[in-house]
Amino acid sequence: MGAADNDLVQGIRFAALGSGSRGNCLVVCAGRTRVMVDCGFSVSETARRLARLSLTPQDIDAVLVTHEHTDHIGSAAAFSRRYRKPVWLTAGTLEVLRDTGFHAARIFHAHEHLAIGDLQIEPYPVPHDAREPCQFLFSDGDRRLGLLTDAGSVTPHMRRTLDGCDALLLECNHDRDMLAAGPYPELLKRRVGGDRGHLGNHQAEAMLAGLDTSRLRHVIGMHLSEKNNTEALALESLSRALGCTPDWVGVARQDEGFGWREV
Repeated sequence: MGAADNDLVQGIRFAALGSGSRGNCLVVCAGRTRVMVDCGFSVSETARRLARLSLTPQDIDAVLVTHEHTDHIGSAAAFSRRYRKPVWLTAGTLEVLRDTGFHAARIFHAHEHLAIGDLQIEPYPVPHDAREPCQFLFSDGDRRLGLLTDAGSVTPHMRRTLDGCDALLLECNHDRDMLAAGPYPELLKRRVGGDRGHLGNHQAEAMLAGLDTSRLRHVIGMHLSEKNNTEALALESLSRALGCTPDWVGVARQDEGFGWREV
């Protein structure tokens, strides 16, 4: 997909600029609509990483925010002001960021669908240690892309929302044994591994094994910890849940993210 052109995207295309504790940003496209989910890198770094996908900041129609933690919200306000882009977020997240100064802040409710251009978006709440965190399901009216990161546990509503996706981006933050033996202080270990922290490989595996995956064409592990996980362990858990070889699934990296995929 070229940046300067306005080609019609058939289905859904998506790519990550990076995923992890040092910054997160996802691009999702359908029709002639391009949105970013989160903006955890500096404005200049975001522009640089967009260029790797043959996009410019001007190509982005809106920014969706999952929650207020710095690795997700870092430069969303500055990006919004510089390029005059609207930022969509929950009322609770906006309350925390009241004085940040977006070009345009638009509120959505975590149990109500919304549309941005050609993208249909279903936000859904997740258990995380933030004010009003949520994640998203994207659709073009036919295909479905599910995003789930920054959640310490899995609820029935989350399972129902992500059932039957064509592509799934699923948090595999930590290996529980590595977390337990790792360098984090005990308080941080309890936060990361707690019910409002981050999903570990074992939780991602259990969730994936219980979903309807009959339409699934892409599964990518997200938000891997650089100190408490390895790509090999995350791939092993995801592939075991699907009964496939590890090379069928992928992971998003902190520095490279992942390139364009489509359904």
